[in-house]
Amino acid sequence: MPEKNPDPSSLPMPTLKDIPEPNADARRITALVKERGRITGYRLSDGRTLNKEDGIRLARQGGIRGVGVATRNGAEYLKSLPDGSERNNLGNLPSVTP
Repeated sequence: MPEKNPDPSSLPMPTLKDIPEPNADARRITALVKERGRITGYRLSDGRTLNKEDGIRLARQGGIRGVGVATRNGAEYLKSLPDGSERNNLGNLPSVTP
């Protein structure tokens, strides 16, 4: 059975502006692509690497599970949805270079 995202009203994250419902075949983010310490993209569980904009677009289409779209200083980025586990938070994932 596909995982459901948490009810947005139960999330203590006012920065989230979109919590897409993942498709049945949605992938997970397995690593962050970083250049000079800044996140520039995401590596997915199927081995694909996407730049930040394509990752946000795919997440909005339901292609990435466990994330929402957040905004900081006018810039969009992906943020982990709380699921009771710290180890799969985006900030705890390994980093790779492009």
